[in-house]
Amino acid sequence: MTSDGPQLPPPGWYADPDGSPGMVRWWSGSAWSDVATPAGPGVAVQSSPVLTPQRPAAPEPPAWTPQPATGSARPRRAAWVVAGVLGVVVAVILALVVGTGGDEDPVAARDPQPPTAQQPPGPTFAPGTVRIIDQEAGIAYPYLGDGWLEYGMADMAETSSVAGQYFTTQEVTPAGTFIAQVTSGPLVEEFGYAGPGSLAPTVAAVADSVRVNYYPQPNERRILRDEARTVDGREAHLLEFQLAWDVEGYDASGERAALLLIDVGRPAPALLYISIPNTHAELYGVIDRLIDAVDVL
Repeated sequence: MTSDGPQLPPPGWYADPDGSPGMVRWWSGSAWSDVATPAGPGVAVQSSPVLTPQRPAAPEPPAWTPQPATGSARPRRAAWVVAGVLGVVVAVILALVVGTGGDEDPVAARDPQPPTAQQPPGPTFAPGTVRIIDQEAGIAYPYLGDGWLEYGMADMAETSSVAGQYFTTQEVTPAGTFIAQVTSGPLVEEFGYAGPGSLAPTVAAVADSVRVNYYPQPNERRILRDEARTVDGREAHLLEFQLAWDVEGYDASGERAALLLIDVGRPAPALLYISIPNTHAELYGVIDRLIDAVDVL
């Protein structure tokens, strides 16, 4: 059947229809995704006159404030610091601080400012991106922006505390709320971590644990990556896998998960856990970008 209206563009990443600078949103071919993400490597941005943002950019939002915790989660220990800045005014302020030896923020690690306004985003996230500082685990990583909330759900069995971000993908399932999440914490002693040489078997045991604790059963697992890495000069191990299930009551039929275990020079290694249901597969690209942007405190 033909239509007199304009032909809709194919699925892909396009400039955020809300007009947010530097942000892109997934177009399925008929509708926009719920969550926007920063433009950067791994995100091929397309253009279409049909999808060109029509609204002006929204004004700069006020500083992020924590959402109230729900359930039985323990008090949140992550420090969230807004590092976004604007042009010449902030450049002058930074010059004054450096020149006068001003005190450095004790909890926030700010990315350097771009030398010019026309410089494209850095290798992972744009300079000035808000970062989540997990003091308990000893790592920091980017906040993914609009639509993601500070983690305030129940504790996790694999870590002694939980920091991070999430958004709800399905309010009601046979086992409760289903979410996408990027969380971190110090690994609990039960997994028997014994130093950098045990990173690989330890993260494999953690993967078995999360598969049982947080996903519909039965499920099938396909390993995508199982590799040693270096994170900010520290030894680490990455295990990424795809789960699939056919269980009534779930919108998602699978999920991609990544576990990054990092020796941070403490008795307990830091665990970064990323999980994205296939109902939001357009966000799979943030996994690599997050992993590449982790810092050790």
